[in-house]
Amino acid sequence: MTVAMSDEKITSLQNPRIKQLVKLRDRRPRDEAGVFLVEGYREIRRALEKEVALQELYYAPDWFLGENEPALIAQAKAAGAKAFELSKEAFAKVAYRERPDGLLAVAPQWRRTLADLDRLLDGRTEPAAYPGTAVPAARTPFLLVVEAIEKPGNLGTILRSADAAGCDAVIVCDPVTDIFNPNVVRASTGVLFSVPLVVEESAHVLTWLRSRHIRTVATTPAAETLYTAADLRGPLAVIMGSEQYGLSEFWLNNSDLPVRIPMAGQADSLNVAMATIITLFEAVRQRSG
Repeated sequence: MTVAMSDEKITSLQNPRIKQLVKLRDRRPRDEAGVFLVEGYREIRRALEKEVALQELYYAPDWFLGENEPALIAQAKAAGAKAFELSKEAFAKVAYRERPDGLLAVAPQWRRTLADLDRLLDGRTEPAAYPGTAVPAARTPFLLVVEAIEKPGNLGTILRSADAAGCDAVIVCDPVTDIFNPNVVRASTGVLFSVPLVVEESAHVLTWLRSRHIRTVATTPAAETLYTAADLRGPLAVIMGSEQYGLSEFWLNNSDLPVRIPMAGQADSLNVAMATIITLFEAVRQRSG
C-alpha cells in the first residue's frame, strides 16, 4: 500500500527514535518522559476522538490491515502529531503486538485527582479542562474502585467493562501495575481515553467516598450476602480486590456491605476482571429497573 505522506522515513534499527520507543515499553523511561505508547488503529482512533494531543505517530504501510490508515494518519497530523514512516523491520522492532497493524503513537501521560472527580460528578467540569472526558448529566454516582490490580491485561479489561457498564469513573487504589502500561492500553481497546481514571491511596479514597455519601460494596468470598441480594442502587462504589489476595483488611473492615458471587464448582474465586463484569452488570440491571 502506498501512502503519500512525505514524512521522514526511518529504516535503521539503531535510529535514536527507534531506541527511545523500545525504552518506553518500561515504566521508568515512560514516567521520566511523561509519555506512553498507544499501538493500534482502534486505540489511536479513540485517542483522537477524545482529543488526546498525540505527540508523535509512527506508521509502516507494509503492516497495514485495511484502507483507512492514511486518513487516520492525516487526522493525527492535523491535530499536531509529528509523523514518521518506518520500514517494516523498524516497526517490528518497536511494536508491542505479535502481529502489529503498522500504527504506533506517543501520547502524554495525565494525572487526575479526586478533586477532578468532584467537578465531574457535580457537572462543573468543562471538556477543555478535563481532556478526553464528556461532562455527564447530573445523576446518581456509579463508581468502580479497584485495589492493587497486578496484571495489566486485567486492568485494561476492567476499564473496558466499566465503560460498558456506564460507570462514571474508575479509581485505582494502591496500584501495582502502571495504568500506562502498553498492555493496559491494548486490553482496554482505547477505553483508557474515555473513562475518567484516578489513581489514589485507599485511605484518601474512603474519606472522599464518605464525604460524598457514596455507599461502598466490597466483593469477597467470605461475605454472607449474595451480590444479587444487595441493593446496588443509589450512590454506589463497587470495590474489587487484587487477583492474588482479594481485598485488603482496610476495605473489608471499612466498606458498608460485603457481598459474594456464589461458586458452585471447586474453584473458590473468579478472575478479577470476570468478577468485576458480573458485579457491575448486576448493578446496571438494578439501576435500570
